Amino acid sequence: MINKDAAISVTTKPIRGAWLVVAILFVIGFLNYLDRIMITTMRSSIIEDMPMTDAEFGLLTAVFLWVYGALSPFAGYLADKFKRSTVIIISLVVWSVVTWLTAHAQNYEQLLATRALMGISEACYIPAALALIADYHKGNSRSFATGLHMAGVMLGQSFGFLGGWLAEKYHWSDAFTVFGIIGIVYAFLIIWILKDPPKNPSIETDGAGKAPSVITGNPKVSFADAIKNLFRSRAFIILLIFWALLGVVGWMIMGWLPTYYKEHFSLTQTEAGKFGTLYIYPFSLLGVLVGGVLADAFLKKYLDSRIRIPLIALLIAAPAVFIASSTSVILITAIGFAIYAFTRVFSDTNMMPILCMISDEKYRATGYGVLNMFATIVGGIGLYASGALKDANIDFATMFKGAAILLLVCAGLLFVIKKQIFPKNKNAS
Repeated sequence: MINKDAAISVTTKPIRGAWLVVAILFVIGFLNYLDRIMITTMRSSIIEDMPMTDAEFGLLTAVFLWVYGALSPFAGYLADKFKRSTVIIISLVVWSVVTWLTAHAQNYEQLLATRALMGISEACYIPAALALIADYHKGNSRSFATGLHMAGVMLGQSFGFLGGWLAEKYHWSDAFTVFGIIGIVYAFLIIWILKDPPKNPSIETDGAGKAPSVITGNPKVSFADAIKNLFRSRAFIILLIFWALLGVVGWMIMGWLPTYYKEHFSLTQTEAGKFGTLYIYPFSLLGVLVGGVLADAFLKKYLDSRIRIPLIALLIAAPAVFIASSTSVILITAIGFAIYAFTRVFSDTNMMPILCMISDEKYRATGYGVLNMFATIVGGIGLYASGALKDANIDFATMFKGAAILLLVCAGLLFVIKKQIFPKNKNAS
């Protein structure tokens, strides 16, 4: 049965101030992912101060993911129960302080502890931010608004090379000091601007103009009820598996691509950082925008466009990764991973809109938190396992080929979800 949110009227307009909220969150998303990704581009500089194996370095990102993932459902619940804007601002302040503290780590154990603390503080952001965007954008702007926010995330990832650059030019700790302070300052600048949507009831109608749904805002929620409500849906369980497997691919490639370029093509740390971030994430930035525009544009013709578009994109991403990891020509590798970066993120743009089709409206943030938990914990295991396999002399090219196969599996799971939500519906095909 089609959820009413899947058939929402494409003429519904965003709530007043909706695009300002997206603009504010764009910057926060930028800082969020810049702070978490730049450590992957300064591996050599950190190891000079704190000798460690590849597995131990992989653990720095893996422990962040495990803590981040484990707390995501509860963090999402907080965003459903309390004001989403308040949760977002507190999260920004705390993770910026932790970023600053990272610069003062004196040994591996302290550095590992700051990465765990980073996971605690950043867990509250994404579920609250995407749910807030969905609250403001009711109709045919939802995917593009989500994509615009994700563009900030991708821009932050693309500037992750700054970590490696600052580490080589000055010291690896300087980047954490600078961006930690910037985050704290920005939080105080927006504290009076970022708000939840008005509590006045708003009306949503389905595609046929039937059965309006009255949104009263701030409904009473229960964490136990949220979990039962979400896992009652077979489509949600399949979506959970899909997002977890996509997390394995995403974190494996994001975490180890700079190292792959450095070792496979004998590049310097700065050059590898550019190929692994600066030359990749701009395509992701473009991808989240295009993925959102296409999903919204085809919504009138295909109610399943927010599933159909990322499904097709994954079928393009899989062979691109396989080819990129099967060549010794750096240009072909760069093009292959650029195609992957562009198409894979169509799923990121449309994940919250897909979740809105499946879950109860009052548990959107909790639902996304549950998805995040599985994606990051499983992704962290994959990231750590990749480092361990590397220590066992298994090259990243082989691992990336395995990632290409997983992308095909993810496409198949999206197809199953499509059939679950739109069973032989003429408006969905």
